[in-house]
Amino acid sequence: MRDRTLAPGVQPARLDPQQYHENFSDLHAPLEGHEALVAADRCYFCHDAPCITACPTDIDIPLFIRQIATGTPEAAAQTILSQNILGGMCARVCPTETLCEQACVREAAEGAPVRIGQLQRYATDALMANDVHPFTRAAPTGKRVAVVGAGPAGLSCAHRLAMKGHDVTVFDGRAKPGGLNEFGIAAYKTVDSFAEREVAWLLGIGGITIETGQRLGRELSLEALRADHDAVFLGLGLGGVNALGLDAEKREGLSDAVDFIADLRQTDDLSRLPVGRDVVVIGGGMTAIDAAVQARLLGALNVTLVYRRGRDRMNASVFEQDLATSKGVRIITNAQPVAIHGNGAVREVEFEFTGDDLTPTGHRFRLSADQVLRAIGQRLEGDGLPELEGGKIRVSGTGRTSLDRVWAGGDCAAGGDDLTVTAVAEGRDAAEDIHISLLTS
Repeated sequence: MRDRTLAPGVQPARLDPQQYHENFSDLHAPLEGHEALVAADRCYFCHDAPCITACPTDIDIPLFIRQIATGTPEAAAQTILSQNILGGMCARVCPTETLCEQACVREAAEGAPVRIGQLQRYATDALMANDVHPFTRAAPTGKRVAVVGAGPAGLSCAHRLAMKGHDVTVFDGRAKPGGLNEFGIAAYKTVDSFAEREVAWLLGIGGITIETGQRLGRELSLEALRADHDAVFLGLGLGGVNALGLDAEKREGLSDAVDFIADLRQTDDLSRLPVGRDVVVIGGGMTAIDAAVQARLLGALNVTLVYRRGRDRMNASVFEQDLATSKGVRIITNAQPVAIHGNGAVREVEFEFTGDDLTPTGHRFRLSADQVLRAIGQRLEGDGLPELEGGKIRVSGTGRTSLDRVWAGGDCAAGGDDLTVTAVAEGRDAAEDIHISLLTS
């Protein structure tokens, strides 16, 4: 846990051990064998399946479900992983309710889609339990590729390049690989250290070296990486956190939601994590929801999430919004912070209601708070980067940047959806383009 000064009222051990265990247990229990067969039997196995089109990684969903239905989940996993090497994690965190399951014919006809996400988890878990890597590395090519960022985009790119026979070194600024999957997702979505285990399993392809504690602009320079490698892929993510732009933003009790989530994900004892009695989360995306829900699960009495636009504009899906309210999180929309009050430590946050176009209405209210978590977006950080577009790296085609032999993908690249599954697809596609470029260079 980070060494930060805590506001009065922010304290650990608000719950007994059994409550922590129950609160942070698996959000969706895995399917048993019989349940998986029943769920698979609901699939129409559409010839021109809309669920495939809705999947950013283009997994052949009807095929893998048919393979489950015929009792071959390992073959189903092979189908999934050939398109999405992080299919196990995506099965846990992907917003299937707005992607493949929303497009499902059963959803349109009955309002009850095939349980695609849970079936994907069933298949990938079955294969990983055998501790066998399903892909074989090609003969070494002698080409060396640097991947900056060990998150979903970087790992996906590294695996595909290693499978093609290239030697890959993945650099990451943190103490362990995994990126968002390891540090930025709610603990109840990825229990039992699954993110860490999936990375170890992925590295079973061979040909990939991980170097941690290596951050671009600090220990690394893009110029040196280009000089030492045949190609470079940037999967940096977004390391900076946007500020509220208010006076007194340094008060005790105010911190970034991403740090709060990272601390929670890396602790081995939830009772050591301090949480406020009255927690206010500012933002409307997945990070805001994850922070708010977990604050409640840690024992906060009152948790309020405040977003400046309407619910229909929140980046968090309706499912995630409903999950938050079911856990006791209050959601207030069309309100933005205008002041933070307190003598040294946060005591209240003052908000002003806004119109649909964010025009201030003049109507204000205050919320008691001893802990405030910022979740209003992140930004790209780094020096000497390729040309930017809208604060992210401009890319064309399959991730090519303005610099020769440099590709980019994931959250740091312009044009994406900021989803784990999209990052995986972009890393995979960039790897294919890098491979072609290396063969012809």
